[in-house]
Amino acid sequence: MKLNKNSDKVVLAYSGGLDTSAIIPWLKENYKIEVIAFVADIGQSKEDLEGIEQKALQSGATSCYISDLKEEFIEHYVYPVLKTGALYESNYLLGTAMARPIIAKKQIEFALNIGAGSVCHGATGKGNDQIRFEMAYAALAPNLNVIAPWREWSLNSRESLLKYLKEKNIPTTATVEKIYSKDENCWHVSTEGGLLENPWNIAKEDCWSWTLDPKDASEDPEFVKLTLKKGCVVSINNEILNPLQCVLKLNKIGSNHGIGRIDIVENRVIGIKSRGCYETPGGTIIVKAIKAIEQLVLDRESFKWREQMGLEMSSVIYDGRWFSPIRKSIQAAADSLSSEINGEVVLKLYKGSVTAVQKKSPNSLYSEEYATFGKEEVYNQSDAAGFIRLFSLSSKMRAQNRLK
Repeated sequence: MKLNKNSDKVVLAYSGGLDTSAIIPWLKENYKIEVIAFVADIGQSKEDLEGIEQKALQSGATSCYISDLKEEFIEHYVYPVLKTGALYESNYLLGTAMARPIIAKKQIEFALNIGAGSVCHGATGKGNDQIRFEMAYAALAPNLNVIAPWREWSLNSRESLLKYLKEKNIPTTATVEKIYSKDENCWHVSTEGGLLENPWNIAKEDCWSWTLDPKDASEDPEFVKLTLKKGCVVSINNEILNPLQCVLKLNKIGSNHGIGRIDIVENRVIGIKSRGCYETPGGTIIVKAIKAIEQLVLDRESFKWREQMGLEMSSVIYDGRWFSPIRKSIQAAADSLSSEINGEVVLKLYKGSVTAVQKKSPNSLYSEEYATFGKEEVYNQSDAAGFIRLFSLSSKMRAQNRLK
């Protein structure tokens, strides 16, 4: 790639892992450019962040900047998407997909602030993340150069990356024996690769990082009360918490009961199918709570519309179209629909399952008087006859035509 004249600096989205550790010296060698590492703290493990600045400097970075984005990530990315009901291919709670836009946005802001002419990511040419990063780059800073080493270099395996770092005398804690590829933030953790690449292989216990095996969870169920306001969880067991605190607390509670495990084969944007084991314990609980209040509040057509919004939003987020008019439009509709999603839900957590056992809302459309199978005086059952005659009119006319 031919760089612009002002491209004497590149800001790398740096994780401290094997790939980005190799990218730093590769950029300096092949682009003759100053590399600044940008680390987004979105809740990855302490082990991932421990000593990360020193790792970046040892790899050849001029400096390393760490940005704590956990609260912003949950409040302004995760919570809004939850209002839409988005579940990619009916299962995936979009933990990685929602994280990429905020990382890219903050990386761009940092790059522009220090006068860098280029940004770089470590996503491979096979995956979704390259699309998500570069869709954000294009939408927010189209004049910045984009460098994607995995689409350029000759390094094509874990072994070749380790050999390259050894040749450069750059220390790394990575080994050839590492089995899985993991992505962790405060919303979820995903595990891919290794034995999971064969969908006939049963996931072993080391495929799971957060959650207890449901069979080993307590024999006693736990009941948790969530309070919702405008489609957002605002308190747990009557304790008012901010969005990040809610997620972290429910992650801990849910993990103890084996909540939030899924093992799926999904369709990547580029057409490849991939298998992953995802853990989203707190998110699974929150989704159940939101749906419970929606059942009380949303009328039939509104509920159908929310389902359609969720389906569309799941693809928008998965495909990396966060900074697009369609995402903003769906979000506005979801915010409108969620304005009356207020209430309380008691959820039963037991060996991997979450069940809403109690729910109430001041905006509930549920009426025991109308729904009862017992004696009531508010519903005239004979009214249904005229409704059915009109509702079935087209079917009756079609049948009559066949008989002619």
